[in-house]
Amino acid sequence: MSELNDFFSTLSGYLWSWPTIVLLLGTHIYLTVRLRFPQRHILKALKLSITPDKGSSGDVSQFGALATALAATIGTGNIVGVATAVALGGPGSVLWCWLTGVFGMATKYGESLLAVKYRVRTPEGKMAGGPMYALEKGLGWKRLAILFALFTVIASLGIGNTVQANAIAALAEKTYSVSPYITGLIVAVLTGMVIVGGVNSIAKVCEWVVPIMALLYIVGCGYVLWHHADYVMPAIEKICSSAFSPQAMGGGFVGSTILIAARFGIARGLFSNESGLGSASIAAAAAQTRNPVRQALVASTGTFWDTVVICAVTGIVLVSCIMADPTINYSDGAELANMAFGDIPVIGKPLLSFGMFTFAFTTILGWCYYGERSVEYIRGGITTHIYRWVFIVFVFLGSIINLELVWNISDCTNALMAIPNLIAVILLSGVIVRETRTYLWENRLDAPMPPNLKNNPIITKEQEQ
Repeated sequence: MSELNDFFSTLSGYLWSWPTIVLLLGTHIYLTVRLRFPQRHILKALKLSITPDKGSSGDVSQFGALATALAATIGTGNIVGVATAVALGGPGSVLWCWLTGVFGMATKYGESLLAVKYRVRTPEGKMAGGPMYALEKGLGWKRLAILFALFTVIASLGIGNTVQANAIAALAEKTYSVSPYITGLIVAVLTGMVIVGGVNSIAKVCEWVVPIMALLYIVGCGYVLWHHADYVMPAIEKICSSAFSPQAMGGGFVGSTILIAARFGIARGLFSNESGLGSASIAAAAAQTRNPVRQALVASTGTFWDTVVICAVTGIVLVSCIMADPTINYSDGAELANMAFGDIPVIGKPLLSFGMFTFAFTTILGWCYYGERSVEYIRGGITTHIYRWVFIVFVFLGSIINLELVWNISDCTNALMAIPNLIAVILLSGVIVRETRTYLWENRLDAPMPPNLKNNPIITKEQEQ
């Protein structure tokens, strides 16, 4: 097992070296500039996210699609992932994680726009879209599209499944002495009860659970920051200075180079918000929306909530806790999160437990949908039923395997998904700009998308004639 872990650790190091980091951040910045800083439309995007687009084609509401995507993105990456980044990359990794989120909003916008533009209606009457359809229909690269779908299936069983289940089981065992086998069985049963209904069932659960869990977590973190009020500003200063300092020393932290801080901050940022990964755009494609830009704006708010808000708050909480108590063991991400939150009287451990369970469980639900759509793209709709059973089994298995190995595999699958997706986004950036000009820059967000038989096969026979 150690040899296997060493292999994926080494592979992760290669995949997340400077070329991938430059490709990811470069795409974020490139789209930000070329799309005239779409982040400035965040208020308009937030309003659209809670405004139903009645009469539009799609399986779920815009908010339902966003909730499903947020369910998949707001997960252990927001707690254990950020803690791991701090443990391995120092406090400066929090800023790199945050910057990945800010600029990543543009990439989330772009990939979601393409997902809606190139989506199709399956023989079962469901909407299907995502990077694989953009690669196939936009670029004509069927083989790379299949490769992306395959990586997504693998990732759904790793980052979206076993990582989350493992985190829940580890916390339950450490905090409440519950056997991982029991935790795994319970989570597997709960997962099965929801995913049997497909995207509509998943979206309905997420529409209720995601806003509540996010609000309660932020409020709880606010209490933690109030408890450590004297260390909040020093923590922010440490985070900012360490991100661009050759050595992040002092306050209980070990030395960390800029490269290490950037590497782990960006990797965990991507793991958390999935901007550039392409996965969230699969959910965006199911939305009831009259044109691609409306849902693209809505989708970009997912990165805002996930990283710009939640990850940033988590990072400040963790760093302030370490500065308040330098004796905290920060060499292990999971242990750091447990000790930092557990140090807070009354609500510390319940808050961590609630956040970990709800974040991880909803992530499992969201990623099941991503995996289903990818399996359907590769082999057809009938295989999705088999996939669901395999997915449930992996929930249980994930609860009892080594966490370090799971994280290393997840880092690898993240990169393998991101690369083809970013290639599609860059090469189709002209399409993204054209659609943005038509609907956003010319203030035509309420205009419907005209029939396009080549790129928008959601056309009825009557329209076609």
